[in-house]
Amino acid sequence: MTPERTQHAQKLRQRIVDGTASPAVVREALAHIPAADRDRWWDIAYGVDQVADDDDHAALPPGGVPYLPCGVEHVLATIEHTKMGASDVFVDVGSGLGRVTTLAHLLTGASAIGLEVQPALVDASRSLAAALHADRVVVVPGDAVQLARYMMIGTVFFLYCPFSGARLDEMVDSLADVARTRTIRIACVSVTLSPRPWLRVAATPSAELIIYESA
Repeated sequence: MTPERTQHAQKLRQRIVDGTASPAVVREALAHIPAADRDRWWDIAYGVDQVADDDDHAALPPGGVPYLPCGVEHVLATIEHTKMGASDVFVDVGSGLGRVTTLAHLLTGASAIGLEVQPALVDASRSLAAALHADRVVVVPGDAVQLARYMMIGTVFFLYCPFSGARLDEMVDSLADVARTRTIRIACVSVTLSPRPWLRVAATPSAELIIYESA
């Protein structure tokens, strides 16, 4: 990361904290950063470093996946292909440090909810949202398999390797109740869902990302 880009990220952070960084400002700033540098650039803009959560793995339920940060490019593609806007409610299933929920909010103005089981990551993500004055980003602690069914206001659900197998199926099946109230989109990074009569593939932006939409 060049000193100029580091300074650029720090200036954007100040605008975010000051409340003067609209989604359009954030998108324009990000557009000037090469894709290869965007992940590190965003961490500088956030003012955070990678957290060491090895001691927190005991909080993972069976089949849970340790924290893995998701790349900025997947978030950008999700926003584009779900047509997410300020009226949406973005739900990150297994939200980790809160990088994705905060990024989705800052780029679109949408409300964002993170579901996270590891206490250290819940605390870290709440601290991140507070530091950036992101009042429309909240974190709900607990097992996402049990919590997802209660996210009745969710419109875009984001899954980045939160778990697999029977736990994944149980969680996705629980979203059928949400889909009965509104059209929902499910963005899956490195996850492929089993066929369901109420879900269709809406877009495949890359080999890693599939966007599903409820019928």
